[in-house]
Amino acid sequence: MKALMLDDYMDLVYEDAPTPVPGPGEVRLRVKACGICGSDVRGLDGSTGRRRPPVIMGHEVSGVIDEVGDAIVDWKPGDRVTVDSTDACGACWFCSRGRLNLCENRRVLGVSCGDYRRDGGFAEYLVVPQRALYLMPEKVSFEQATMTEPLSVALHAITRAPLQDADFAVVIGAGTIGLLALQALRAEGFGAVVVVDVDLSRLELARRLGAHGVMRSDPTDVVAEIGRLTQGRGADIVFEAVGLDMTVKMAVGAARKGGSVVLIGNLATSVELALQMAVTRELSLFGSCASSGEYPACLDLLAQGAIDTGPMITAVAPLSEGREWFERLYRREPGMMKVILTP
Repeated sequence: MKALMLDDYMDLVYEDAPTPVPGPGEVRLRVKACGICGSDVRGLDGSTGRRRPPVIMGHEVSGVIDEVGDAIVDWKPGDRVTVDSTDACGACWFCSRGRLNLCENRRVLGVSCGDYRRDGGFAEYLVVPQRALYLMPEKVSFEQATMTEPLSVALHAITRAPLQDADFAVVIGAGTIGLLALQALRAEGFGAVVVVDVDLSRLELARRLGAHGVMRSDPTDVVAEIGRLTQGRGADIVFEAVGLDMTVKMAVGAARKGGSVVLIGNLATSVELALQMAVTRELSLFGSCASSGEYPACLDLLAQGAIDTGPMITAVAPLSEGREWFERLYRREPGMMKVILTP
C-alpha cells in the first residue's frame, strides 16, 4: 500500500509500506479520508516527543471496512465507519469506571512515543480493534466524519464544567477545537459565547459559526472587556483552547468569582498559574483530555447539521500531496485550518 511516512523529523515521504493484516478482534479499513491535526503538524519536528520516526501519523480517520479478522460479529466489509483514536484496554481501574481517556494502557492512532508505536491513517489501509469503530450515518460524508475526533474533544471539554446556572462563556482560541467547542455550546442551547483570538479571519469565522461576540486579544485587554460586558462580574465559564502562559493567565483573569476554567490546549508543557487569584476567587479548574465515549453524540450532531464543519475545512487533497500540505501548515500560512487527505 501507499502511505505518508514520517521517515525522519521534517521528512515526510509518500512511499510503499506493508499492507496490514487484521488479527482476531480487528478489522482493516480502506481509508477514505484522514484529517491533519495540529499535533501531527507539531510532530514533524519532534517537539511533542510523540511522533518518533518512523511512523505513519493520522488519527482523524474515516473509511470502509475492507477485511475482518476472527471473532468479528457485528461488522462486515462495506460498512462505513469512523474510528475512535483512543484505544483503551477496557480492563484497568479507569476503564471500569468509564474514564476511557485516562486508561492506564491507552494508545493513540498515529502515535509513536517510546512506550508504543501505532501507525495511523495517512495510508491506504489501517487496522484497528473493533471496539474503536462507529458506524457513520448515511447523511455524514467521509470528510465530515474525520471531524468526529476533534468534535469529540470539544464536546468532552464542554461537559467537564457545569453548564447549568451559567449564561456567559468565553472560548480562548479560534482554532479547530475552539470553533467546535463554540458550536457544541450553541447546540446545547448555551447563552452568550464570546470567542477570543489574535487572527481576524478566524474571529470572523467564529462569528459566522454562531459566536455572540469576538475579541482580538491583541491589542484588546480581554479581561477588562469581559468585565465590562458582564457588569464587572466576569465569565461563568472560560474554555482555554491554546495552552500558552499568556492565554491561561487570560482565562483565569476572565472568570468570575466561583467560575470555572476548562483547560484544553497544551502547547506549553507548563505555565505559570495565578494561584492567589484562583484561590481567593474560588475558581474551579478542569483539565480536559481527549474524549471518553462522545462519538455517538458527535455523529448525531453532524448528521443533524447542528455542527457546520464546511467553513473550517481549508482543503481536501490527495494523500500523495500530503508533504506539501504539512509544510504549509507548519509554516502557518494565513487562512489555513483543517486539511483532509484522501488516499
